Formats: sequence, structure tokens, C-alpha cells
Amino acid sequence: MPNGLRRCCGGRGTAEGAGGGVGAGSLGCDASGFQTLRRGRPCVVTALPPPAMNSLEQAEDLKAFERRLTEYIACLQPATGRWRMILIVVSVCTATGAWNWLIDPETQKVSFFTSLWNHPFFTISCITLIGLFFAGIHKRVVAPSIIAARCRTVLAEYNMSCDDTGKLILKPRPHVQ
Repeated sequence: MPNGLRRCCGGRGTAEGAGGGVGAGSLGCDASGFQTLRRGRPCVVTALPPPAMNSLEQAEDLKAFERRLTEYIACLQPATGRWRMILIVVSVCTATGAWNWLIDPETQKVSFFTSLWNHPFFTISCITLIGLFFAGIHKRVVAPSIIAARCRTVLAEYNMSCDDTGKLILKPRPHVQ
């Protein structure tokens, strides 16, 4: 079993035994050694508090976390750039089509749907823009910022923060008197 994990079934403490029978109300373990059933309830894997670490181990863990965070944010950048370009192109097309639609003298004389039918460039680009927003492009263009903001929220509990690239910022410890 991994260090720091214990097996617990149905919130009734640690499970005893590795195998046991597989009848009703008995303990059963899967191939990984975690119990899978106790009186019909699935098992819950809970984490034990980590063992005491020295400052060197803590520093190594922080460096590994920072490397992984910066790597993850850096990997999001190319996709984010592509989504931003798509959004810019579709927005410019929609704005250009809207301008041509508005300055057309026929737009005021015919019905709304007829004017949209007469300007397919605007209609298609507008539908595409609306579809992109329903698909979540507004979240995809700022994905690295969302990840960094969520990490800042979690790291604040540990008196740390991070910048937009994922680099950790250690804050000074507050004085307790």
C-alpha cells in the first residue's frame, strides 16, 4: 500500500486483513490491495497526515511542484494562442459583416430575416461567434490565468502565491506573538 494511505470501508476505520472470504458482509480486495466491498459499500481511500519532513525535502517538493506548474501552464500557451487567434478572426469577420449589413440601404426596407439572408457573410460569422461562445472559447482563451488564479487561492493557505507563469512566490511568515 502506498505510504500515507489507509484503507477505510464505509467510514468504519481501517480495514483489517488482506483477503478474507468474498461472501456477504466480508472484505474483498482488488489486485492493488485496496478493499472493494464491505457490506455492499464501496471503499474510500483516505490520506494520512504526511510524515515529518526536513527542510531539504520540503524545498525539493516545492521545486518539483513549481516545475510541474510552470510546465503545465507553458503547455497551455500554444493552444490558448490558437484559440485567441480564432476568436480575433471570427470577431473581425463579424464586425466587418455587421458594418456592411448596417450600411446597406436595403436592410431598412426588408424584414430582419430577409436582410440576414441578403448578407450571408455576416450571418455565418455571427452564428460562428455565438457557437464559439457556447462552446466555451471565453474560458479557453484565458485558461492559464484561470489555473494560476486557482493555484493562488490554494497556495494562500500556505503563505505562498504564484505568478502567471507558475513560478512560486514565498511570502514572509507572519509574526505570532
